[in-house]
Amino acid sequence: MWHVPRPPTVSRRRVLVAATALAALAVTAAGCGAPPPPPDLDDLTTALDRARSDADLAADVAATVQGRLTDVLTDIAAQRAAHAEALSDEIVRMTGHPAPTTSTTATTTTTSASVPAPKADDVTGALRASADSATQAAGALSGYRAGLLASIAASCTAAYAVALAGTGGRR
Repeated sequence: MWHVPRPPTVSRRRVLVAATALAALAVTAAGCGAPPPPPDLDDLTTALDRARSDADLAADVAATVQGRLTDVLTDIAAQRAAHAEALSDEIVRMTGHPAPTTSTTATTTTTSASVPAPKADDVTGALRASADSATQAAGALSGYRAGLLASIAASCTAAYAVALAGTGGRR
């Protein structure tokens, strides 16, 4: 006599456990297959724009002053240009695309009579703002980018608190 086995009885509990396991597996597989989000470049591009602007401002003021202040401002302009180059290199490394040239547009229609010539105090203020911005950004990042922005913040702080203050600039 042939005995035909009966199909196993499946309880609701087993069906729910199996469905939960399959759902968890599907979510995990979907998460592993998705590419990582593109890096957030806002902090780096902001720092890049500030570095370029500070370098231009320091060079402009250096052209209008004399004595030791000229040398200090020229050095600051060179340091901020080096910061811009390091930030640009990091953006290229991260994205594989050239860094943006600038995020703001300059207008050349103003006359020199309507806008007073920049002074060393303007450079001090710009460096202070750049140092604060880089400090905040460094705290939000990690690894090399955090270190890069922290060193830029330290350099800006030293430039306005030590180099410019030693020439009679505002602290």
